[in-house]
Amino acid sequence: MASAGGTLLISFLFLIAAAASSSSAVNTTASSNSTASASDTCTGIFISYAYTGGEILPPHLKSDPAHQPYRFESTLTILNNGADELQAWRVFVGFQHDEILVSASNALLADGTTLPAGVGNGTVFAGFPQSDLLTAIETAGDLSQMEVVVDLVGTQFGVKGVPMPSNVSLDNEGFICPSPTMQGNATMVVCCAKDPNFKPVASIDSQFLPRQSGDLTIMYDVTKVTTSNYWVQVTISNHNPLGRLDYWMLSWDWMRDEFIYAMRGAYPYVIDTTECIFGPQAGYYQALDFSTVLNCQKRPTIVDLPLSKANDSSLGLIPYCCRNGTILPPSMDPSKSSSSFQMQVFKMPPDTNLSTLIPPQNWAINGTLNPDYKCGPPVRVSPSLYPDPNGLSTNVTAVASWQVVCNITQPKNVSPKCCVSFSAYFNESIIPCKTCACGCPVDTSRTCSTTEEALLIPYNAQLVPFDNRSTLTRAWAQLNHFPLPNTWPCGDNCGVSINWHLYSDFKNGWTARVTLFNWENIQFVDWFVAVELDKAALGYQKAYSFNGTLMTGVNNTVFMQGLPGLNYLLGETNGTTANAPLVPGKQQSVISFSKKTTPGINVVDGAGYPTKVYFNGDECSLPTILPSGGSRSKNNNHLIMLILCLLAVLILI
Repeated sequence: MASAGGTLLISFLFLIAAAASSSSAVNTTASSNSTASASDTCTGIFISYAYTGGEILPPHLKSDPAHQPYRFESTLTILNNGADELQAWRVFVGFQHDEILVSASNALLADGTTLPAGVGNGTVFAGFPQSDLLTAIETAGDLSQMEVVVDLVGTQFGVKGVPMPSNVSLDNEGFICPSPTMQGNATMVVCCAKDPNFKPVASIDSQFLPRQSGDLTIMYDVTKVTTSNYWVQVTISNHNPLGRLDYWMLSWDWMRDEFIYAMRGAYPYVIDTTECIFGPQAGYYQALDFSTVLNCQKRPTIVDLPLSKANDSSLGLIPYCCRNGTILPPSMDPSKSSSSFQMQVFKMPPDTNLSTLIPPQNWAINGTLNPDYKCGPPVRVSPSLYPDPNGLSTNVTAVASWQVVCNITQPKNVSPKCCVSFSAYFNESIIPCKTCACGCPVDTSRTCSTTEEALLIPYNAQLVPFDNRSTLTRAWAQLNHFPLPNTWPCGDNCGVSINWHLYSDFKNGWTARVTLFNWENIQFVDWFVAVELDKAALGYQKAYSFNGTLMTGVNNTVFMQGLPGLNYLLGETNGTTANAPLVPGKQQSVISFSKKTTPGINVVDGAGYPTKVYFNGDECSLPTILPSGGSRSKNNNHLIMLILCLLAVLILI
């Protein structure tokens, strides 16, 4: 009897387990069926985001749960249920828990950022290697061509349960996405439909996406192909009237073990074949002399050649090459607004055939004292046309072309690279650049305050580096009874500073003086300054020592550059004696304005000061206060200036 009872108990427990298993299977199937049902009713682009799991990560912060790290795993699915092909898909995921994305299959970050990357403010994914999603009609329902599944792994903070994004949506132009809906507590879905009011840009060839506009575009044009390698021409074009690059550096990621064999018009920043010699490349190309290979890095950095190489028979003779990395805005000189180079790229199996051509990804470009750019993924466009190399009146098409679009951004926590000081004829003090205007010092041993406001300085202190002007600043404060803080403020740490001086103010007009100071040890060729004057720009008349114009198409902005022969802003040089401080490179001009076109303008109270200033495309830091109507009695002016001049002489001796 006991044995029979035990058997009955075991059978009963087995039935309970089977029922639980069946219930779990039914729930899983129900959730899956719910998502499948939602996709079946979608006649556009169906997107789902599903959280699939996670776990707590060390360190275990019991006292600070808001910063406790957790691993998360999720799946992003994009399915084309529409009647038209979706080219170069892009999907936005509104991450909101300070996520750090570690890996993403079948996709890249659309802004070119490499992983791991912080995506806590949301990010856009772009497809790679499958960037286009075909329709069921043209594939007979082949999901491998209609759908892409992106497996995401990363770290999030503070959410113990299910860390869902705030939103998912299609980022391609011409689609409307409603608010997503939840399927349970771990799956978010949305169906995006075509916008009936959207008018696409016309394309030369309907099988390719139209070329897009941007602040800067990069063309990747394959011009010659063999089974093992190809030649490509890379052209960088600037389209922003205030954008430019100096000493540009271009980088990307090879995705298929490619390497650079030869180049013309530019060169790798580092010549390195290590990754080839110790990688699969040397095993496959056993007969290749790798001592002549230029670069095998997965992420190479390319730099422009100097002017002296423009007509070099082996390195130059490429249109728009060899300008020492300078790309000017088209408004300044259209012939110098592009840069170009060619390179020979070797491929690896399974891509060693004529038709497989895969461009590099994660493009990035930057310069010295220039704006920051974010670049999207390369998009296949209609083949570019080039003049016939034999001089015939025909055009030669590229084998294949991709376009990369880059736009100027203002990243958070990134400081400007230039700053502005204000001064006026009615005040003997200069309002200097703000403390840490271009970032705080890295050297923590320096005893300076990063929060204390910058101290007013006399005019003759402008030509003295910050580290050498303390004596002048202290004397000026004592003479004018200005308070001195216990800890002095840090300097501006800017490579270039600009002084805007209100020079005069009359009934019918007024003048300003602009002075550029270059504290770097490099010179700037073909420099420019753009000054935005919200209320005064229309009265602009003339820049006497610069070439100045009132810009069209850019609001209230005066554009200034060096006159012919004076287009060099020299770098910092040694003083006249061994112990003298360094002397900055300097350029200066007076600018005149009329009040006829700006009646009622109050120059002194603020209208005569710029609201934005750009140096070589980078927006400079501006003071937050303006010169007041007088800092001290005019009777003491001559005496104080005499004392300060004597102090300056003592410093220079």
